[in-house]
Amino acid sequence: MCASGFSKIGSSAKKRLFGPRAVLVCGYTAAEQALLLDMIERFRLAELPAIFAIGEDMDRPVGELLALASGHGRGQDSPLPRAVVLSGVTEKELTTFMAAWKHLGLPRQNWATLTPTSEAWPLMDLLTELDLERIALTPKA
Repeated sequence: MCASGFSKIGSSAKKRLFGPRAVLVCGYTAAEQALLLDMIERFRLAELPAIFAIGEDMDRPVGELLALASGHGRGQDSPLPRAVVLSGVTEKELTTFMAAWKHLGLPRQNWATLTPTSEAWPLMDLLTELDLERIALTPKA
C-alpha cells in the first residue's frame, strides 16, 4: 500500500481483484445506464454483471449488492451519489473500464474496488467515504 493509503494497480490480465465478479453502479439515470452497458459490451466486458443501486439499496451491505442478479435496478433513475464499484475484475479490465468510461462524457463520479473491509459496509457509508476521500485529495484553491 502506498503512503496515501491507496494501492497501486498493475496491468495484469490474470490477477483478479477481491470479490465476486461484478460492477455496482450508483447515481446513474436510466439513459446513462444504457450508455454504460453499451460501453461494457463494446469493450468485451459483457460477462461482467452490472448491478444498478437504487435508493432502497443504500442501507444494504456492498457485498450483498454485488451478489445480486445482473440488471438489478436497471431502468430506474438512482438518487444516490455517483460512483462505480468494481469487484473481481482483473487489473487490466479495471484500467480498460476506467479508460473507456472517460469517452462516455458522463459527469464526474467516484471510483472504488471492493475490499474485505468495504464488503460489509452499508452502501451509503461507502459512498460517503468516497466523497470524503475525493474532497481530501482535491487540491485547495
